[in-house]
Amino acid sequence: MIKRMEEMTTSDYEAIGLRSGLEIHQQIDTRKKLFCRCPVLPYSDEYDAQILRHMRPTLSELGEYDGTALMEFKTKKNITYQINKDTICTYEIDDTPPFELNPQALDIALEITMLLNCKLVSEIHIQRKQYLDGSIPAGFQRTTILGVDGWIPFKNRRINIIQLGLEEDACREVSDTGHERVYLTDRLGIPLIETVTAPEMTTPRDVAEVARILSDLVRASGKVRRGIGAARQDVNVSVTGGCRVEIKGVSRIPAIPLLVHNEAFRQVFLLEIKKELSRRGITDSTFSSECFDVTDELSGTVYSPAAAALKKGFELRAVLLRGYVGLLSTVTQPGCTFAGEISDRVRVIACLDTLPNIVNDGEEGYSFSVSEWETVKKKTGAETGDAVVVVWGSVEDLDMATGEIATRAREAIYGVCSETRQSYSDGTNGFERILPGPNRMYPDTDLQPIAITEKMIERIESDLPERPWERMERYITVGVPAESARQMSISYMRFVYDEAVKKCLYSPRILMHFFLSTLNHLKNSGNVSEIPDETLIEVLSAASRRNLPVEAAAYILEKTCGNGNAEIESVITDLTIPDRKDIEDTAVRIMEILDPFDTGLMERFLIGRIKDRFKGMPGGREVLEVVRNTIFTEFADSSSRQIQRR
Repeated sequence: MIKRMEEMTTSDYEAIGLRSGLEIHQQIDTRKKLFCRCPVLPYSDEYDAQILRHMRPTLSELGEYDGTALMEFKTKKNITYQINKDTICTYEIDDTPPFELNPQALDIALEITMLLNCKLVSEIHIQRKQYLDGSIPAGFQRTTILGVDGWIPFKNRRINIIQLGLEEDACREVSDTGHERVYLTDRLGIPLIETVTAPEMTTPRDVAEVARILSDLVRASGKVRRGIGAARQDVNVSVTGGCRVEIKGVSRIPAIPLLVHNEAFRQVFLLEIKKELSRRGITDSTFSSECFDVTDELSGTVYSPAAAALKKGFELRAVLLRGYVGLLSTVTQPGCTFAGEISDRVRVIACLDTLPNIVNDGEEGYSFSVSEWETVKKKTGAETGDAVVVVWGSVEDLDMATGEIATRAREAIYGVCSETRQSYSDGTNGFERILPGPNRMYPDTDLQPIAITEKMIERIESDLPERPWERMERYITVGVPAESARQMSISYMRFVYDEAVKKCLYSPRILMHFFLSTLNHLKNSGNVSEIPDETLIEVLSAASRRNLPVEAAAYILEKTCGNGNAEIESVITDLTIPDRKDIEDTAVRIMEILDPFDTGLMERFLIGRIKDRFKGMPGGREVLEVVRNTIFTEFADSSSRQIQRR
């Protein structure tokens, strides 16, 4: 039975031998693409033309085909590219040789490589990586490694970075239905860095925390793109006895823990199926399956998925799996069984993507009738210990479908398959393709090697920014709360904050709250169009030297940077600082018009009204103290009056 993630402990994950690593892809912020001079522009759904292509695998240097390339070739996809003349040229569609590697992209990538404490390579060699899913029109991606053997701090240890690479991004998928796949090319060719960690995380939450550290690091550089699709995480997961499975394209870090948890238990249950097959004596040499045409036998069925297929002129096939009775109903993920694993293969490789696309004789719920199953079993010669799977589709796809059903059932003998799987929003995952091997890579003969010179290293090293964890630790040591320190360590305002700390008399903690909270409220209020950094520091400095509460700086900024464009000194001169009695009197007057027993929002309401009344002059702590005393006193007096009336 699957345990909920909330019920799991570190020891539970240790017991199953969970290991996880990350491959993080992050677009870097350059003006041009990586191997051509097309501009990097915001994504757009508009296109000027369409190109149709079919992908075919090529041999590696050793004369071998990559398994993933062969699998993609079996899908017989028609790949359509929607191209926009503003963001694409003949290079992207492989009609022109590549330009030299973008030097701006190389500098940024090398900087991040150094920030990850990696050892730089002495020479860059561009490789071609086959992509037959159609996401790159050329059928391959140009990629290179810049550094190896790096590390980042994590809790009381280090997480090792295996390598950092620089490569071109792929297309955006628009749709994938049957044998038709459509891509937009606006993202194609944008420079992308890939950071690969060692599989050293042992709980799902650890994986997300490490992803956050790496995300913070690249954001702190200030040289990466932001927004949807600019960063994507691939999560590698394995358990003891299993193997590496890659969950592809996780767009949100908060989604990582549940995906890792569910994949870990998917592998645990697949290993249980392996044990049961072994107990039944089913091995690679004894595995047996057969395929039968059962179109005529089921021609009158009222089972709607099959009946709808027959109306379209499709046929039905039955696959007999000797000795597999009951195993197809084994739960592997929440809401998914081993039969679902088989269905995924049929969906992706045979392109039968209208679900359900298969049904088996052990299926619970809506299915063929008992008599129809008896007819199918008689046709296939199924015995008590056998399982039968029925699949429907066009004649052209059924051979592929039945072959994949038998192949996936046979793979269960070995437990867990090395696969790339797609993430779903509910925390589960589905089959995407088999995991690529080394035969997908080969040298690019169009581009010469690039030397990483000492002069280049010294130039980039001289301008390296402070690492987020170093900056965060510096903030914490002066009294800033840890989460605030983390937020500021990656904020674009971090340099302005540091300057304000030097020039103002407010404590770092007070200034941190102002920058992360008060300033954001002010900018979102609509009363201020723009706050120049110099003006912000000048206002904070002047307010602190006049012993004004830091909240008053927001009022001064509103007057000086808003429609009034007033002078800083004149605004400060006109301010009046209320004493404690003024605040108390104001609180009491406001309380008089409120229902004293309506406590839900009273405290927040009073604080807001008082701060509005005095233009933010009282400090937040002082106002809070007065408000709470006033509310307490009012309630006490009200209760006393009620008792007297009784």
